[in-house]
Amino acid sequence: MRVMVLVKASPESEAGLMPTHDLLEAMGRYNADLTAAGILRAGDGLRPSRDGKRIVFDGASRTVVDGPFAAAQELVAGYWIWEVKDMAEAVEWVRRCPNPMPSRSEIEIRPLYELADFA
Repeated sequence: MRVMVLVKASPESEAGLMPTHDLLEAMGRYNADLTAAGILRAGDGLRPSRDGKRIVFDGASRTVVDGPFAAAQELVAGYWIWEVKDMAEAVEWVRRCPNPMPSRSEIEIRPLYELADFA
């Protein structure tokens, strides 16, 4: 099963503050463990929402909205794509993750639809 693991943004990530050297090293080790276990498929950090755009669809209309976007805790600061046997395995791996933010943070796990789901 493939899952997207979403690291929720924080006021610090939305301000563009980079992680500490220690956190970058810890995350590097964590990513190496994910790779060695054959789980990691992709992953990246995202720049603050001030650097982003949203396209609002309303029927045939398209409106471009410039960032930043409100409610940092509802935004995504980074992601991984993992291949795991089930949700329990994904949860166990997230429990091992270093806290990705200098303050309270959240990580969300969402299963991906597979093409076979629509066959």
